[in-house]
Amino acid sequence: MESPSPPVDRHIHGHPLWRLVPLVQKHKWRFWGGMSLINFGRLLEAFMPLFLKLGIDRIAAGDMRLAMPALAILGLMVLRYAAFNAGRRFVREVGVDAAFELRQRLYWHLELQGPAFFSKFTTGDLMARAINDIMLIRQLIGMGTRLLFVLGFSGIIAFIFMFFQSPMLTLLLVPALPVFAVIGWIIAKRIFDQSTLVQEGFSSLSSQVQENLNGIRTIQTHGQEDRETARFEAASDRYAKDYYRLMSLNSGLTSAMLIATGFTTLVVVGYGGMQVLEGSLTLGTFTAFLFYLSMMLAPIREGGVMVTLFQRGGSAAARIYEILDHEPEIRDAPDAAPLDTIGGALTLHHLSYTHPAQKGEGWPALKDVSLEIKKGEMIALLGRVGSGKSTLLRLIVRLLDPPPGSIYLDGRDIRMLPVAQVRGQIAMVPQDPFLFATHIAQNISYDNPERATDEVWRAAESADLEGTIRRLPERLETLVGERGVTLSGGQKQRASLARGLIRETPVLLLDDCFSSVDTETEEFILSRLKELRRGRTTIMVSHRVSTARHADRIVVLDEGRIAETGTHKELIERNGLYATLERQQGRRDELQQALDQESGGAA
Repeated sequence: MESPSPPVDRHIHGHPLWRLVPLVQKHKWRFWGGMSLINFGRLLEAFMPLFLKLGIDRIAAGDMRLAMPALAILGLMVLRYAAFNAGRRFVREVGVDAAFELRQRLYWHLELQGPAFFSKFTTGDLMARAINDIMLIRQLIGMGTRLLFVLGFSGIIAFIFMFFQSPMLTLLLVPALPVFAVIGWIIAKRIFDQSTLVQEGFSSLSSQVQENLNGIRTIQTHGQEDRETARFEAASDRYAKDYYRLMSLNSGLTSAMLIATGFTTLVVVGYGGMQVLEGSLTLGTFTAFLFYLSMMLAPIREGGVMVTLFQRGGSAAARIYEILDHEPEIRDAPDAAPLDTIGGALTLHHLSYTHPAQKGEGWPALKDVSLEIKKGEMIALLGRVGSGKSTLLRLIVRLLDPPPGSIYLDGRDIRMLPVAQVRGQIAMVPQDPFLFATHIAQNISYDNPERATDEVWRAAESADLEGTIRRLPERLETLVGERGVTLSGGQKQRASLARGLIRETPVLLLDDCFSSVDTETEEFILSRLKELRRGRTTIMVSHRVSTARHADRIVVLDEGRIAETGTHKELIERNGLYATLERQQGRRDELQQALDQESGGAA
């Protein structure tokens, strides 16, 4: 998959609106072509009052030759409509295309982020930015810029035509223009700040809804529906109040502009009417002047809408570029080069790692781990909770970035390989399986939806999932629901395992993916896994000694260090940590069997 072209505006500083300029520049011919057509329509509109003036003056003089002015006005109206229609369509298309490109860039950027990023930004917040904020940017480009350029052009054209009709009346308006600018500037800043609050409130609301829907089972199990509803009501109330304040500011700006323009119109009508009565100004000229006055005041009347669009679009752009400016934690080295083929030999060389969030406090997750794993070997990682097993797997697949020179794949520092090749050739099956809300076949063949049905069935059989699938209503075409809600925990883990097995990668990492599977099913899968993975490297994490004993070698981790290494038999004979874990788990298994027998007898 190729990434979109990198943002060309990465280093543009100042107001966030300037960072939207490259998006428009990519479509500059359509954008400026559309603006030119709309402004041409405005220019045609400026000639209409001249013919209206001619007609009124002829009527006042008793001359009824009105066909020419009427036909001229009709022709100008038709041309004006055609120019407006085409121009607006072009500019709106630019807004849609810019929003599409920005959303694609944002989505691709999110795909590259690591755990630290997603611990900072919630899913609901990211969804709000991707949908609501980009919609505001689309409205800004497709409508706000049109209002700015077109109404500004209209005001200038109207002022020029007004001046030629009556210089005295025109100059009478000049002192009022700075007043309009000051009013707009004062309220615009408040609109920007309030708009940011509204968009943050929308993000918070989205995050709460998303979190509650994902955790609906926990909420219902603990009977917390009323409390969560109250929390949502409080968040929704805050959002509504912030939105009301924003609309009040917008309405206040619009009302202030309408009052100012109304007062200006009143002054012009009063003074111009006196000139008409005195005979120094014809009725036709005065009528044309009023039309031009309306054109000139249009940008001021629409100032509230225009300012709101720009300020909301500006705050939306700031929120979008806050995400786009966040560099991915894990990315290709400048001189990274792929290996021609990957065999699967792994070398850990004095690997130490501390999670970024825990630097400066606590213990490292891994400390001076050195290990040689041969191609085709099956390794089991065993240890207590928090011993660093899962962290080690995430470092190998580069979900976390290892220190330079600490992990080698086929003799090459893994950091010097493209991330795409590492993750393409090393499959990882997590402990917490994630299934998409689609057919079970598409979940298993996620890496390649075009896989043959026979391949899917073989992978399902290898994960001991075939019988379960055949009992489903539509077999492979059965929808599993969001996150696989229709399947049990063990079934989801086996579906996730089948997804990993079907890829047949040189290296397979199994992160305690049998934790929700009963021991009998686990034994069946593991008894076949070694044959299925013959010649390919497999590393599996487990808490169970019964799982680890199937491996060629067992590596026991304790507090981030390698405590023991060897086969099951060798480690039992050493009577170390592994043997202790084996005895503890054996006693637990005996106790569980006794309880099962007792409950069975009682039944």
